[in-house]
Amino acid sequence: MAIIIKNAAQIEKMRVSGRIVKEAHELLAKIIAPGISTREIENSVVSLLKKNRATPSFKGYRGFPRSICISVNQEVIHGMSDFRRLNSGDIVSVDIGAYKDGFHGDAARTYGVGAISEEAQFLIDVTRQSFYEGVKFAKPLNFVNNISTAIEEYVVAQGLVVVREFVGHGVGAEIHEEPEITNFNQKKRGPRLKAGMTIAIEPMVTLGSHEVEILSDGWTVVTKDGSLAAHYENTVLITDGEPEILTI
Repeated sequence: MAIIIKNAAQIEKMRVSGRIVKEAHELLAKIIAPGISTREIENSVVSLLKKNRATPSFKGYRGFPRSICISVNQEVIHGMSDFRRLNSGDIVSVDIGAYKDGFHGDAARTYGVGAISEEAQFLIDVTRQSFYEGVKFAKPLNFVNNISTAIEEYVVAQGLVVVREFVGHGVGAEIHEEPEITNFNQKKRGPRLKAGMTIAIEPMVTLGSHEVEILSDGWTVVTKDGSLAAHYENTVLITDGEPEILTI
């Protein structure tokens, strides 16, 4: 599959989808607290999307049964909502996609629930900053692997590790497009970045091993050693100058 360069009209539609995802995360930053259930989190996001005449990007994608991904503590990605309630000290990663007028916006955040440990906060902070280290290289003439290498080098320098089995991706009319964007040095340059490309950069970082496994539900990815994991993602537009983050 070829990398799709978006035109001005398509980019504007992606800005709209990106703003909806941004608003959803702003809402979650206000309501996530001890006692809230993961189903309540999902319902709040679905209501906001509906208000904006958008639909959840993930609902039914490859058979995924929920509207957003909610992953708690050792769950890395693709966790599913239920009626469990979050406790103080938990961390919860929420990945949201919004589809409107033919284009997707995609972003993830990890939230602390109530008072969390210094170690958990450090994990969240490193994961977020690793995105910003990578996005510095999201410019024309650079290569995809410049982003990947910057993410890994920063995380490793902080004494943590990136998950290697799951990666970032292009995003546009499809929620997953080319190119793949790993969070580690691939030892090859990968595609050259060009203005008009739209990509989802999404480091996933753990406090322990990078090894993960998928639970019996067929979706939820967890750390094999039970260590905490965090996830941070934004949809990014490559421009002729500095990258434009569409979900902030």
